[in-house]
Amino acid sequence: MGLILLMIAGAAIFAYWNAARAAAERAEQLGRNACEAAQVIWLDQSVHATGMRLRRNEDGRLGFERTFRFDYSYDGVERHSGRLVLRGEQLVSFVGPVKPTVVPFERLN
Repeated sequence: MGLILLMIAGAAIFAYWNAARAAAERAEQLGRNACEAAQVIWLDQSVHATGMRLRRNEDGRLGFERTFRFDYSYDGVERHSGRLVLRGEQLVSFVGPVKPTVVPFERLN
């Protein structure tokens, strides 16, 4: 009986670790793509998990919402932090570099 419980606990720990690793890889991919699209330097080539909490998904099931931080630079000198939140593998929040755009100026008459 004790061996079965140990195996169940081991399987649960492995499933949690595997899901956390997959979320970190997805966050890394999203952070890298955002920096590339905004034409900024992605620093440290990694993301850092900063938080995790239980949240309901769109289907009503409980799941983990994980928050990650990454660093980027516009000029290679100043360092800025970006943040993204994943619920499962879905991106639900992003704060970070944006692609520079030019807004045309309109004269008021």
